[in-house]
Amino acid sequence: MRLDNEEESSNVEDRRGMSMPGGARGVGIGTIIVAFAASYFFGIDPGTVINVASQFQDAVPAQEPPSRQTPASDPMTRFVSKVLRSTERTWTEAFAEQGRRYEAPVLVLFSGRTPTACGTGEAAMGPFYCPADSRVYIDLAFYQDLQNRFKAPGDFAQAYVIAHEVGHHVQHLLGISAQVQKARQRATETQGNALSVKLELQADCFAGVWAARANEARQILDNGDIEEALTAASAIGDDRLQRQSRGTVAPDSFTHGSSAQRVRWFKRGIDSGDMNQCNTFKATSL
Repeated sequence: MRLDNEEESSNVEDRRGMSMPGGARGVGIGTIIVAFAASYFFGIDPGTVINVASQFQDAVPAQEPPSRQTPASDPMTRFVSKVLRSTERTWTEAFAEQGRRYEAPVLVLFSGRTPTACGTGEAAMGPFYCPADSRVYIDLAFYQDLQNRFKAPGDFAQAYVIAHEVGHHVQHLLGISAQVQKARQRATETQGNALSVKLELQADCFAGVWAARANEARQILDNGDIEEALTAASAIGDDRLQRQSRGTVAPDSFTHGSSAQRVRWFKRGIDSGDMNQCNTFKATSL
């Protein structure tokens, strides 16, 4: 990726090295979330995290997030900050074209676990978005897993991860996430999973839209970058992860989509650069 001329975002919050407020209480709700939701890349739905956390919010005192501190200036922090800034510029322009105002999310860097408005965030959950506080959370150690465990190296693969979570923020601003959450409450488990798949594939498509528009405006892509993102999208498909973890595939339990679906919708976004092409909920085929 070519981000040398991209400025850094002011919406990065660095909590690494900070202790969890609330002591053992934070561990309790985090353990509950992990027990119910497992890992993001093994099928966690951000809405599930919110649901589980809300069930226990009366029993667990609310946690105040640590005070915001200036992000470190290491290369990886600067990289994710520049990627975030690129998404801010792209979505501000895209929303303005539709007569809307884009409100940028905050990217929180943490280590291990951290309080969120959706409960305690755990590194084991992978990168995630919390609509209750409009924040994207990531433990940067995840990128080692992306390269070593998921065999998806490269800076654009790393950028795709952030762009996907920002895609969830876009869904939140457009009211899509709330509509899906409401529909899930009336749905069967299988129907709810299908809705989650559509939500995730749309976020993949939105990530592609960002890449297309940012490259058109500022030529951020190098040769091979798109292939890096497609490799990452394929590596975290539900079918591949289920096959790796348990040897069988159960499509009714998919919550993020198959490898082929994730690749298809990311490509649809990057080929079109049009967020209106990302309506997975009206698609006749995913």
